Amino acid sequence: MFSFDFMQNAYLAGTLIAIVSGMMGVFVIARNMPFMTHTLSEIGFAGAAFGIFIGWTPLNGMLVFSTVSSIMVGELSGAVESRRESVISAISGLFIGLGILFLSLSQKNSSYATNILFGSVIGISRQDVIQMAALSILVLVVLLLIFRNLKDDSFDPVGAQTNHIYRNIISIIFLIMLAFNVSVAAQIVGSLLIFVLLTLPASSAKYFAHTVLHMMALAVGFALFGVWVGLYLGYLTNWPVTFFISSIEAAIYGISLFYNFIRSKSK
Repeated sequence: MFSFDFMQNAYLAGTLIAIVSGMMGVFVIARNMPFMTHTLSEIGFAGAAFGIFIGWTPLNGMLVFSTVSSIMVGELSGAVESRRESVISAISGLFIGLGILFLSLSQKNSSYATNILFGSVIGISRQDVIQMAALSILVLVVLLLIFRNLKDDSFDPVGAQTNHIYRNIISIIFLIMLAFNVSVAAQIVGSLLIFVLLTLPASSAKYFAHTVLHMMALAVGFALFGVWVGLYLGYLTNWPVTFFISSIEAAIYGISLFYNFIRSKSK
């Protein structure tokens, strides 16, 4: 299997994606932002279509669109959390329409849309892996720099406000990091199902861990397991890798819910 360059690239890219998505996912769940993650995946589709339309790579188009939309959400929402979902819905609708327009104008066949929506393991080159690695390292470095403030803002917003943490700035930085994460991860699982890796591993981890660092470690472990096994099964069966990854992560989440149920009954 590893004698093929495309499988080497897929595993390298998948490992990077799983690590970053697992760590970021903990804060996505803590900040109650699964809807935003799903929206960024839709915006990523628009960005990829735009990239194809003007001759960029899909990843570069995703980066531009998802980053701009994240800043827009952060600025328009401000400190009013109740307004965030309405802003996200409006921006999502706009970018989905633009994605369909750009894909239509580019006059590409349906396989391009399929690759954008569901990912393409075969289409990942070594250059793509290098770019993903650079973006992943950037996200991890920024996450390390703002970790303490982000943790306080995500898990103890009242305390963060008391400590005069600039919550709006932290929120915008986090949204930009999330945009980068979505753009990178979409190369493997596609823009349609990127929220799987950003929500399910972290959602499962919270039932087994009691500290933020333990949650992050478990979430990364669950994401790596899903990606590695999913890529292997995809290679054996020639079925879509996304199907296996999403099924594995959903199964892990189901097991975590069952574990939590049993534990609550035993108390």
